[in-house]
Amino acid sequence: MPNNAADGAPLAANPLTRAVLEIDEYASGLGWDQPARLFALVDTGQLRTQEPALAEQLGIADDAAAGLTPVEQDELPPGQPLDEFLATIAWPEVIAGCALTVERLMLPPSAEASLPEGLDDEALGAWVAEHPERQEVRMTVAVLRDGARESALRLRSKDSATDVLTGGALVPGLAEALAATFEEG
Repeated sequence: MPNNAADGAPLAANPLTRAVLEIDEYASGLGWDQPARLFALVDTGQLRTQEPALAEQLGIADDAAAGLTPVEQDELPPGQPLDEFLATIAWPEVIAGCALTVERLMLPPSAEASLPEGLDDEALGAWVAEHPERQEVRMTVAVLRDGARESALRLRSKDSATDVLTGGALVPGLAEALAATFEEG
């Protein structure tokens, strides 16, 4: 679905940004407290040419603008850490990129000063969950095979398409993990 000024969504300058905003809008429609979701990004023109039935099923018109089409993958395995799961993925050449949407709790940089020392992951998670300045955020991060990156962040407290922050370097660790799914080895 294209983003335009008429529906209040920001205009996207390039196909990767448009794909990230499309995924963010899709995730927004599902509501909060959702599991992480993984998407393959495919070239829309190639999809129409090579897989016309799938393109039709996805609602891609013959005159659709060139760009990237997100295709949601199977549900991520419950209980498996995200980094371990991503390390198991390898994409076929036809896939131009991938994207992930995931919800997390975030703290402002000012909260770092009050962080207790020596917490394990479980205790740290509990501490963040109870912190009065915590913010729930949905992060949508995408990478292309050629190294391009884009992200969209949506705070639960400001849950509208006009308050989505985008940028290529917003979630560098997750972008690196996604980029590694394209490395051969």
